[in-house]
Amino acid sequence: MKIYVCPCIGKEKSMEAMPSVIDALIEHGITPVLSESVRADYSDERAEYSASGNIIAESDMLMTVGGDGMMLKWGKRAAFAGKPLIGINTGRLGFMTAIDADELDKLSALGSGKYSLSSRMMMSAKLHRNGVVQDHTSLNDLVLFKDVNSKLPEFTVKINGITVTRVRADGLIFSTPTGSTAYALSAGGPIIEPTVECIQLTFLCAHTLLNRPMIFSGNDTITVSYAEYEGSRVNMSIDGGSGIEVAAEDRIVINRSSVKLSIVEIGEKSFYSTVSEKLMQPLK
Repeated sequence: MKIYVCPCIGKEKSMEAMPSVIDALIEHGITPVLSESVRADYSDERAEYSASGNIIAESDMLMTVGGDGMMLKWGKRAAFAGKPLIGINTGRLGFMTAIDADELDKLSALGSGKYSLSSRMMMSAKLHRNGVVQDHTSLNDLVLFKDVNSKLPEFTVKINGITVTRVRADGLIFSTPTGSTAYALSAGGPIIEPTVECIQLTFLCAHTLLNRPMIFSGNDTITVSYAEYEGSRVNMSIDGGSGIEVAAEDRIVINRSSVKLSIVEIGEKSFYSTVSEKLMQPLK
């Protein structure tokens, strides 16, 4: 088995964990592969380095060494390549990762095949602008938000062509079940078991007493637009990325993506035990 290892370059804890990660993989008969581009930051003669543009396709699995941000960064690449993704947590929360950096002995499960795969739904978002369509894919969430000094825009959300809400708000969060424990949770949205296939809408500071989070079927087509007020300015962020300016004339069409991500899970820990451990306990 070959595993493409992706460290979080520049993060001290990630780089400190790398020798132990490489050691654990080799111990269990797994060949660690790294991109030639990271050799200047991390050189290990025990690992195999590749300059191939097909390094993902040539590997059996991807492994991130970092936090949830690294899982988001590499998750879509793994999904489109049809490869499973496993995360080693060296960050703070590590909600999506399989094990923490002090649990590397559990990597024996990879060599023996004693692990499971969790299928994660992703969202497809198409930005329609002047007859041109921009395609985006989200593993966690799509966020529409007004500029800091902008007046409140009025968002319109339609489900299968039927208007379900018009609301003045700082923004809207559309999240997958995986993303329900991220920004949407902080904004008051519910926790959704990650294998459920649905799309959640959570409002950011809506100027009304009537709007509450909504959950739509994964089969639904969601269309979003907004009406500006005194020059309102709105941006769109995919999985926490840089904002993309959205004009009042644009439309965003959101669906369940046809591509899914397989996340490697090790051991008996369930989603709900992770929720209890990482979200229901006081911060350390």
